[in-house]
Order: sequence, then structure tokens, then C-alpha cells
Amino acid sequence: MRPLRYSLNVTLDGCCDHNAVPADESLHRHAASTLERADALLLGRVTYRMMEEAFRQPGPSDARMSETDPFPGIIDAAKKYVVSTTLERVDWNAELLRGDLGSAVQALKDMPGKGLLVGGVTLPLALAELGLIDEYEFVAHPRVAGHGPAALAGLSKPLDLRLVERIELSSGAVALRYEPRS
Repeated sequence: MRPLRYSLNVTLDGCCDHNAVPADESLHRHAASTLERADALLLGRVTYRMMEEAFRQPGPSDARMSETDPFPGIIDAAKKYVVSTTLERVDWNAELLRGDLGSAVQALKDMPGKGLLVGGVTLPLALAELGLIDEYEFVAHPRVAGHGPAALAGLSKPLDLRLVERIELSSGAVALRYEPRS
């Protein structure tokens, strides 16, 4: 069974608006290493479109891959599952995930492999409510945004987590990885 991991950038006041977090080389390197721990991405419609606009490459998948910033090439080449009731079709190495969310995601988790990675706001909330997320990673940036959406806002009950890893990035951001407490 492959684990489902959730990774999200947040400011110190909990804002997870991607425009509020500075993306630098150290963040992209960390994100690339996080992506390498997964066989596929699980994305909601909004995150899929945002990532496609930012990272879809016009040519071969390794066109923008570089040693200093491998993230664009890795995300471009990654297998993607998109959860959406409004999209008619997807491409960019993606397929739509339809039907009951819990059953569909559990079927993906039951497949052999390194893992699945989810990001964004709405889809992870639904997955957390279903108890399907095996690891949570919050990359806390040394910034206070003073606005924006908050990670897992609206969760119906508290989620108790256990710290399993702490990684300091050269930018001053800290990646905190947690597993749900049993």
C-alpha cells in the first residue's frame, strides 16, 4: 500500500495562499525531494490548473530540468490524478478521478508504489475528514501574511499529529512532517 502525503506551504499565521509564500531555490529543491517520494500527484481542479499554468512545459518533459532547480521538470513529468466534478477532460499526464472520493483514493493507495502526494486546500480537507492522509507536511515560512485561506480550515474535529521530521531550509523556512496519532 502506498501512503498518501499532504504537503503545504504556510506562513507563520497559517496562510496558505501560494502568492503569500516566497518561492526560492531552496523551497523548489525541497519540493522536488518531496515529489521524488511519490509515484503520482492527487490534485483538485484549482491546484491542477494552477500547477499546469506554472509548470507545464511546451517541449519534452526534461526541457527545463536543471541541477539547481529540478522541480519544474519533475512536476511536469509526474503522473497526476485530478478530482473534479466540473472538468470534462484533462491531459498533461493526468486522468480524472470520478465517483466516491474515499473509494477512489483508497484504490489508488492500495496500488503498489512509493506514495501519492496531495497539495492544495479543499481536496486535502475532504481527505483528512475521511482519514486517508498518512503524513502531513507543513513548510512554515518566516512571514506573516495577515490574510488568506488557512490550512484545513473547517475540519470537523481536531487532528492530533506526531512530529516525525524537521528540516530547515536555507531560506529560513522549516518543513515539519507529521503522522496522525493513532
